[in-house]
Amino acid sequence: MGIQVTGWGRLAMRRLLQLDVPVHEHSEAELHEQMHKNYRWNFAVNLGDGAFFWFGLSFISTTTILPLFISKLTLSPFWFALLAILGQSSWYLPQLFTSSTIERFARKKPIIVNIGIFAERLPIWLLPVAALAATQSRTLALAIFFFAYAWYGVGAGMIAPAWSDLIARCFPVERRGLFFGFTSFVGTGLGAVGAIFSGWLLATYPFPVNFAYAFLIAAAATSFSWFFIALTREPVPHAPAFRRQQTGASRRKIIQIFQGDRNFRRFLLARLLATTGSMGAGFLTVAAVERWNLADSTVGIFTTALLIGQTIGNLVAGLLADRFGHKLALELGIGATVAAYALAWWAPNPDWYYPLFFLIGAANGISIVSGVLIALEFSLPKHRPTYIGIANTAVGIGNALGPIIGGLLATVSYIWLFGVSALIGLTALLIMLFAVREPRGQSEFFTVDE
Repeated sequence: MGIQVTGWGRLAMRRLLQLDVPVHEHSEAELHEQMHKNYRWNFAVNLGDGAFFWFGLSFISTTTILPLFISKLTLSPFWFALLAILGQSSWYLPQLFTSSTIERFARKKPIIVNIGIFAERLPIWLLPVAALAATQSRTLALAIFFFAYAWYGVGAGMIAPAWSDLIARCFPVERRGLFFGFTSFVGTGLGAVGAIFSGWLLATYPFPVNFAYAFLIAAAATSFSWFFIALTREPVPHAPAFRRQQTGASRRKIIQIFQGDRNFRRFLLARLLATTGSMGAGFLTVAAVERWNLADSTVGIFTTALLIGQTIGNLVAGLLADRFGHKLALELGIGATVAAYALAWWAPNPDWYYPLFFLIGAANGISIVSGVLIALEFSLPKHRPTYIGIANTAVGIGNALGPIIGGLLATVSYIWLFGVSALIGLTALLIMLFAVREPRGQSEFFTVDE
């Protein structure tokens, strides 16, 4: 979160982040009252944000649509691995570097709204430009595409701790699962409709116009979602004015948490292995297309199966987690991933890829809900952004390592790739089952020295 600028730039940044607006002190009881008073309003506007955002993302699915687009430009495994790295890790990795700064802002909404429009929404508008550039140069199209997609992923990741903390402020712990699960359920349900439409676009229009239309819809829908999140009513606790942190303080705090919080450390290991075990995600579509010479329209059906699974996973995670906690939901998600890669390893014909993508979608849906929300429950509220940053960056490391390892295995055999993915996922599942304690309801939190 760069505020270390001078002159007009510094003034503009302070206004965008509302640093000069006074923060009135509120007690915990008053904040709790605000949370419940605005619950229905915040539920509605954040539902609108999530619904349109997920609908837009269905047109740029990193598991189906984008690998197909890249395959039209090149068949080099390097580019598929790079896509997988960006798609799976660019949102997670930056959070460790911005979380401690975000933690010191009283308001989180200005970060998400005023910075997010440039960091997250704007770059998606370059994707249809990349598609149309393919008529002139495939190299140019690749360059524009990866520039825009990296900008989008890293920009979204930089503001993600603020968004997670905003969700925690607006929704009580016993209702977060319902909110996030239902929002994702609606969003991915619309996304499933979008996937059917994207399949029609890909089959009806020639390349690259078909992808340009799909990417344009993604840009419009995700931009429209911004108007809804801008309406959120944020309960703002009292916080001191923003001040620069002492050099090394953030690093020392992260090391202290990592070394001292044993349960959180075991959780990080399980999540790291689970995400590394998803190394084959970016190669599933390409493996099926190459092996059975499938039509482009079939990829739209794969996306539909993926999003139907994700829709159900969202809802199941939301309902299950509010009652039993997010750990159980994550265990089911990891199990679904292991089963999916076992199917990919074994599948004798392409029909098995429909339940395979359904399982991958269900695992994604659970991870979207419980993977995000469980990190909110390991710490006291004042340390929450740092815990969020550490947890999500661990996932990002796994998501970055996975495609690299997967890309190397893919040069040998897709069968090897999917088999190793299943084995690593199984290891993660065993650690989550037997070594990690459910954080909800713990009477004491790890003490962080200030």
